[in-house]
This record gives sequence, C-alpha cells and structure tokens, in this order.
Amino acid sequence: MNVNEAIAYIHSNFWKGSIPGLSRTQELLRLMGNPEKKLKFVHIAGTNGKGSTAAMTASILRQAGYKVGLYTSPYIYRFHERMQVNGVEISDEDLIAVTEYVRPFAQSMAEQPTEFELVCGIAFEYFLRQNCDIVVLEVGMGGSWDATNVIECPEVAVITNIGLDHTDVLGSTVEEIAATKAGIFKEGGNAVIYRSSESVEKVFEDICAERNISLKKADFDGLKLLTHGLEGQTFDCGERKALQLPLLGVHQLKNAAVVLSVIDTLIEKGWNITEENIREGMRTVSWPGRFDIVGRDPLFIIDGGHNPQCIEALVVNIRDYLTDRKVVALTGVLADKDYADMYKPVMPFVQEFVCVTPPNPRKLEAAELANHLQSVGAKATPCASIEEGVRKARELSGRDGVVLCFGSLYTIGSIKEALDNL
Repeated sequence: MNVNEAIAYIHSNFWKGSIPGLSRTQELLRLMGNPEKKLKFVHIAGTNGKGSTAAMTASILRQAGYKVGLYTSPYIYRFHERMQVNGVEISDEDLIAVTEYVRPFAQSMAEQPTEFELVCGIAFEYFLRQNCDIVVLEVGMGGSWDATNVIECPEVAVITNIGLDHTDVLGSTVEEIAATKAGIFKEGGNAVIYRSSESVEKVFEDICAERNISLKKADFDGLKLLTHGLEGQTFDCGERKALQLPLLGVHQLKNAAVVLSVIDTLIEKGWNITEENIREGMRTVSWPGRFDIVGRDPLFIIDGGHNPQCIEALVVNIRDYLTDRKVVALTGVLADKDYADMYKPVMPFVQEFVCVTPPNPRKLEAAELANHLQSVGAKATPCASIEEGVRKARELSGRDGVVLCFGSLYTIGSIKEALDNL
C-alpha cells in the first residue's frame, strides 16, 4: 500500500456517509485493543469555531512542553492535516502503517465503519503510537452520536458557538442542537462553554447538574480589544493583559476566551501550564483557511465561511479590515446550501463576484451561481475552472484591491494550489 492507496481505501467508505450511532466505532476500537482508553483528551464540539479553539488549545499545551495530538476535520489542503502531533502532520509512512494495521479489523466487521469512523480509529492508534500526553479532539458533527464520543470522560469537554446547521440530523432549534452537542459531557467531568442565549445556556446547565459536571462559562465580559490589523490583534481577557493573537476577527477573541477557560480548568486539574506558555501559545498559533492572508499583491484572503454564522463573522471582518479596498469575491458553493440567504449579507461589501464550481459531487455550477447573483443585482462572472477564477479575480481586484475567497471549504485547496502556481 502506498499513501495514495491508503487514502483511497479510507475514502472508499465515503458512500456510507454519516450514519448516527457509536456501535461500529466501539467495535472497531475493541478489535484494535481500545487505543482511545490509553489517551487523555480535550473534547471540542460546536457549530463554529471548533477548529480555531482546538488549534489555540493545542498550541498552548505544546508550549507547556506536552506532546499534543490534534484531530480536526475537514481538512483544508490535504488529508494529513487531520492528524497532527506538536504541529506536524502525520507522515506518509505513518499513515500507511496505521491504515494497514486498522484495515483488517474494519474489514472483519459485519457492518463496516463509515469513513469518519475509520479515520477516528486510525487517529487514536496514531496518537497512541506517538505517545501523546494529551489529544485535542474535534467532533465531526453533533456530539452524542459522533464517532469521537466513544472516548471516556475527557479532561475537559468544550462547546463552542452554537448555530443552526445540519438541522436534518441535529435538531431544528438551537436548544435541540445544544442538547445533542452536550452529549460529549460525561458524568463527573469538567465542561467549558461559549456564551450564548439564556435558553441555550440553560440546556448546558441542566445537563451539567444532572451529570455532576463542573461548568465554566467563557469570560466574554472581560474581553477588551486593544489593537487590530491584518497582522493580528492584541486583547485583554480578565486579568490577562495584552495577549497577542494572529487569528483575525472579533469572533476569534471569543474563541480565545473559551480556550483560556479550558486552560484554567486544566491547570486546576494539575496540568503544568504557565502564563508564559499561554502567551506564547496564543502568539504563535496557526490555523489556515480562516480569514487567512495567503497573498499580498493583491491582498488575497481565504476564508472557510460556509454557513450563516460564518458569513456574519466574515461581514464583520470585511468592515473591520477591508472597508477602504475594492473587494472581489472568488466563490463557489454546494447546491444543497441555502446560497440565496448565504450571499445576502455580503452583497453590500463586494464590488464583483467571480464564480467557480467546487470540486465536489454536490457542487453548484459556476454559471448557475453567477445567474443567481446577477438576478439579485450583483456583478458576477462565471469561470470554467478554479485556475481561471483565480486569474480573473486578481485581474479585477487590481493591485490595491482584495480577493476574498469564501463559500465552500471544498474550493480552498484548489484555490491555494492555483494561486501558488501563478
């Protein structure tokens, strides 16, 4: 098996999609000797901000001298990003070796695992082989029935921002979705939540009371933005002053507040993390694809925004960072997204749209997206390929403008590759 064959085998289970339930993951891990039971975790669920929260937490723990596993999804540029140890992606050799180890167990099962369940098994085995002190584990979707929820009580269970997404699976109200995500809260554990409406917070409070869980709410009241620019932002959070963060946007300060509550909980549990570790971990964190500057001439920004809350955050960032520039949106979207509503908030801030077709079976054709945008009064140009779209967007923006890419995570890798090849 070479690395392409290993990834092809993993993706071969994709047709099964997302099937709720933990039984397949539990059986696979039992056959493997339960590697997850030999690891410690920070478990992170939520609608938005999971990845940024996970990246900041892992960065601080790494600065504290721990060997830190980081499990995230989906990947932005390549599959290997999903499993990292101390900031380094899994190697081809390790991915091949662990996949070859896991495959016979998966194939022996009467009901074989889905792709995500299989990847969880591979990740747990990899982190165990790497002797990780702790793993920052991001939920795939939901909480209660997500494959990651096979773990026993984590060091901390974390819920980030809650919104309406995957409502066909998770629930039709934010309260129902909150209850599903709170499935990661285990009896007698510790939990940290992103601040939300009273009704959503009550869901978390009630579950924590039932399960004897110690609950912390992130300190949003103590947040104070000091400076911000395209290089990053400086902020206070409670007693911690002048923290530096390269991730852009007010929403990232709120994610940082969640992380600081997570770190405080870990310190209370005996983890050795200094204030200097916290500062350095925040200052050096990297999380690609989230209002991420990948080019300077012209300014070229990639953002993974693809649901209403992400777009709201994107609009705030445009107002905060780009008001004095011509903004050209390079965008593609999946056909099953509510793209009419998704694009509405950004329309006043974008001078022209360049439309591309995402490389995904659920794609909306570029011409169809351009027709929609034109029908609501926007200037929009469809392009036959992502490469053509990158060239067109750069041309339209001019040297003083900005190309802003958003709409679908599935376009990001191809856009970055096309930009690098120019």
